[in-house]
Amino acid sequence: MADLEKETQAMPLDAEDGLALAQFIREARRKKGWTLEETGKAAGIGRSTLSKIENNQTRPSFDIVRRLSQALDISTPQLFVQSARNDISGRRDVTLKGQGETRETSTYVHELLCGELVSKSMFPYISTIKSRDVSEFETWIRHAGEEFMFVLSGTLTFFSEHYRPLDMQAGDSIYYDSGMGHGCVSTSEEDAVVLWVSLAT
Repeated sequence: MADLEKETQAMPLDAEDGLALAQFIREARRKKGWTLEETGKAAGIGRSTLSKIENNQTRPSFDIVRRLSQALDISTPQLFVQSARNDISGRRDVTLKGQGETRETSTYVHELLCGELVSKSMFPYISTIKSRDVSEFETWIRHAGEEFMFVLSGTLTFFSEHYRPLDMQAGDSIYYDSGMGHGCVSTSEEDAVVLWVSLAT
């Protein structure tokens, strides 16, 4: 357990950086009716570490956030967006073709890209749109920040709570406030594939 505790940085986050993540994790835990101890055990982290994460007192590593998402059945990839301002320059991360981390939900299959950087403002991923009807979504997808989507192949309809449905095809792109409820369904014979880039604000 001591080694796992080292995977967080014992330093406070700016409120705007970590508060959304802290609240998301706390709400997911409470929804399952789990205690801090039960959740920590399921995710393989200490109770005190989880408490600090939920209170925005420490910055969790990408691996810890990933383990928490798996333990709490959180499928929204935006949970992994950890915005942070630092003075490190010259950072680089590479994901070779087909070697991103796969995360599957009932409506999408996501390939997470460049996951080695544990603190970044943008979060890129490629998604295959499995859904064929908006009724397949239990609720709108929404999260803090802004988002860019580029259609790589196939056709789809982009639904959002403030606009009419938008039909899109390969080569089309859209930039929107991701706090606005949204969701995509494939309309082509094959599943549409898109590039998403989320920006934490």
